Amino acid sequence: MAINLDTLVINLIINIIVLSPVLWISGRLLAGTDKAKFTDAIWIVVLGTVIGGVLQYLFSGIIALIIVLFIWIALVKHFFDTGWLRALAIAIVAVLIWLVIAVIIALIVGIAIIGGGIFL
Repeated sequence: MAINLDTLVINLIINIIVLSPVLWISGRLLAGTDKAKFTDAIWIVVLGTVIGGVLQYLFSGIIALIIVLFIWIALVKHFFDTGWLRALAIAIVAVLIWLVIAVIIALIVGIAIIGGGIFL
């Protein structure tokens, strides 16, 4: 069983576009503007996606989830130069920001579909 490189590359591109700005905003809120650079957020996403993809291939279930979460938080800690608790807080705030954006997009798309007469 081989790692599907097509899926990894597509996942990497989507994660860079979606997660990097969210992680950068969260980092600037909690770590400060001098520590949270956009290029650091991109590196966190690239390394987290690639390492996470490989580890999820090697391990399965809850073990893979715990290892991947730990690696993402360690990457945030390293690149944004924070402690473990602040890195965890940055990750949690990034997830909350992403959820708010996802709900807003869903509402906009839902209104556009209903308003566009698809269900009429």
